[in-house]
Amino acid sequence: MDLGIAGRKAIVCASSRGLGRACAFRLAEAGCEVVVNGLDPARLEQTAAEIRAKTGAEVHAVAANVATKEGQDALFKACPEPDILIGNNAGPPFRDFRELDREKMIAGVIGNFIAPVELIQRAIEPMTKKKFGRIVNITSGSVKMPLVGLDLSSGARAGLTAFLAGVARSVAQHNITINFVLPGQFLTDRLRSNNELTAKKAGVPVEQIETQKKNAIPAKRFGDPDEFGAACAFLCSSQAGFITGQNLLIDGGIFPGAF
Repeated sequence: MDLGIAGRKAIVCASSRGLGRACAFRLAEAGCEVVVNGLDPARLEQTAAEIRAKTGAEVHAVAANVATKEGQDALFKACPEPDILIGNNAGPPFRDFRELDREKMIAGVIGNFIAPVELIQRAIEPMTKKKFGRIVNITSGSVKMPLVGLDLSSGARAGLTAFLAGVARSVAQHNITINFVLPGQFLTDRLRSNNELTAKKAGVPVEQIETQKKNAIPAKRFGDPDEFGAACAFLCSSQAGFITGQNLLIDGGIFPGAF
């Protein structure tokens, strides 16, 4: 399927690996010029090189922390007028809410609420002038089904969702869409490390933890990052212009609701 976005410029935050990388790859495959981003320069350059080699797309690597003004400046220096913006950032680690002091809570809100809004503030006017914009925020399945220990992440991302729900309606007339993709358990480095940590604490083999988690998912497997990237790319397509302010939950059916 031709997504109709060849030649468009895209910024994909936190895309040196995992779900962000999958989104960047799929957009490059669709013919976009892509800015990839991460904190580790070596890993980021490797990702950029792999995407170039496999897709032939123009790919720029920007090593920066998107939660900082300096990091955001670097992204927009590489791509001053993006047509597509994929908001993504690591969430706070598992932690009992009693252990969250003010400093930790502020950092979590900055990373998962304030920074995405700041990026959109910078991208929205060029999109409005061009009458085209696709904004996708990668949040979490915990927005719909909060998990104990991820309270800060769930709260900050849910706040972002509510904040941008109104913004999405205010810019829809300019062919700008703002949507959210909520991942469940995908086979990424973060999931692997979480499984290893859980297994170590429980004193059991990591394979046992993986099996338990898979069995709790109706699809009986973890998600493939590539299928996540494909869904994200579709929301950025020319055909998706009538979809805005929506939450796409991709979790293999684990959320037990109809709506």
